[in-house]
Formats: sequence, structure tokens, C-alpha cells
Amino acid sequence: MTIARKAFAAFASVMALGAFAAQAETLSLGDFQSTSHIVSVEGTVKWMAAVEEATGGEIAFNHFPSQQAAKSKAQLDAVKSGILDAALLGASYHAETLPLNSIVGLPGYYGSAVQGTKALQAMLKEGPLREEVLAAGVTPIFGFTLPPYQVLAKERLGLPADWDALDVRTSGATQAMTARDLGAVGISIPGPEVYTAVERGRLDAVLFPLASVPGYKLNEVVSHISTNGSFGGYSFIMVVRSDLFDALDAETQEAMITLGNETAIHVAQAQDDSVEDLIAQWKAEGIDTYSFTEAELAGLKEAMGPVTDDWVTRMGGEKAQSVLATYRALTSQ
Repeated sequence: MTIARKAFAAFASVMALGAFAAQAETLSLGDFQSTSHIVSVEGTVKWMAAVEEATGGEIAFNHFPSQQAAKSKAQLDAVKSGILDAALLGASYHAETLPLNSIVGLPGYYGSAVQGTKALQAMLKEGPLREEVLAAGVTPIFGFTLPPYQVLAKERLGLPADWDALDVRTSGATQAMTARDLGAVGISIPGPEVYTAVERGRLDAVLFPLASVPGYKLNEVVSHISTNGSFGGYSFIMVVRSDLFDALDAETQEAMITLGNETAIHVAQAQDDSVEDLIAQWKAEGIDTYSFTEAELAGLKEAMGPVTDDWVTRMGGEKAQSVLATYRALTSQ
């Protein structure tokens, strides 16, 4: 009997360990940013570590940054197909699947990463933007925005007349419309290639978020950088494949989302704070970091106004109008 009891106890221990192992999840997470980028350091990596700690290691991650597992435009498909379990998506890379989420690219709506992030988080919590992501087979955990895009150039650009026929690097279809309505030509060039394009004169100007400038060293090839413009934005969405997320226990789901909410605001604030330091640094280097005058801001706003109407027409229907009304209310524009 003693031997039998010992054998049963050993068997029970093995079964218990097996049950614990079955509950543990190691998620493969794709990311197109490098691990040195502020979005990764203060966002993705920070969130993964917080989730692992909060769940006692029951949720762990294999991180594949810098497009190691999938190209930036293929991150969503990689999650849907099971190649990845989770990914940090750049929404504009998936405009065909997530068209309404491109609203963040509209110019003139938010003035800081924190403001844009709070609006995006609210719209991913419920409503058409969330429904659009869920329809793609993934669950949004949290989202955040970059600071509003500014213009970097070798000449100071102000009123729309200054932009006439310039070749301007843009990100996504919505920002290309912004350049067009300013009288410029929007050119899509991957971030790593922008430095050389400016240096060789292929580009006259670049629309870019200031927090991301150091990662591409664009301050080395421009002499004028605006600081108070709002030429559209860019959003990131952390997603997990829905069937996997739905299979997690409620406590784990709650931990991932709660920590995601905290991380979203943290990475947004970190970007806003970094911009202030960068502007001071660039000024010291002799770069003209300038604010648009009230007259210039009014002229730019008027010129870019049709971009919103074009976006609504392109999206079509009352749903786009509803999304725009919510976005306007959340960004107080």
C-alpha cells in the first residue's frame, strides 16, 4: 500500500506539472521596429515584460523585431495564418483590411502622441475601429500613435505656396492626399531609404514624426524642421490572434489589456517628452526648428481641409461619417 500511495502521489505530481505546462503560453510576437526604437523600448518590450511578470511566467514571448518573422505589410497575415501569435501592426500598412483605422492619418486632428493615443484607445475599446480589427481575425490589445507628423526640409516651408510641385515623402494614401492638397507630390519611400533620397536630392521634404527622426538620422540631411504642424498621424495596434486570446483565462486577458492600456499612454508620453529634448538638441546643432505662424497654420489648415472630405468619400457610407464624428469629438477638433 505504501508503494502504491507513493506511486500515485508521483503520478499526481507529474499530472499537475503537465497541467501547469499546458496552461503556460509562449507567444510568438512579430514587430517591424528595431529594439532600439523608442516604440519598441518604451512600448512593445515594456509590455511583454510586464505581462510576463504579472502572469508569473504563464505568458511569455518570443520577440521577432525588425521584420525577422514577417515584413511590415505581412504582419497581420502572419498572425491570421498562425505563423505568429501576436504582432505590433502599423495600421497604415494594412489599409485594405483596416480602412477605417486610417483615420489617424488625417491632418490637423491631434497635437501630441498622448492626445492621439487617448482617442485611438477609446475607439479600439468599442465601435467600428474595433469591429474592423476583430473582423480580421485578431483582437486589439492596445493602440497608440506617433506624435503628429512635421515637415523636414532643406528650405523653410510655410504657406501652401511654398510647397508647390515639391517632392515630399509621405506615409500611406491619406498622407499622400495631404501632400497633394498642399500642391506637392507625395512619394512613398520606406523609412530606411529616406536619408539617401534626401541627401541625393530625390526628395525636397519629408513628412515624419519627430520622435522617430533619430532612428533614421534625418537631422543630418535637413536644415529646417517644423515643430507645431499636424500633417496627419500614424497608429500602432498590438493584436493577438482571436482564437488564441479567447482561449486564455479571464485573468490573463484582463492583465494583458490593463497593462496594454498603461503601456499605450507610457509610450505616447515618452515620445512627447523625447520631442522636447530633440528640438533643444537640434537647435544647438544649428538646425532651424521653427513654429508655423498663425497665418501659416490657417493657410495650411484651409489647404488640407479637403483631405477629410476625400477620406469620407473614399470610405463611403454613414459609418465613415460616424467614425469621423467620434474622432473629432475625442480630439476636440
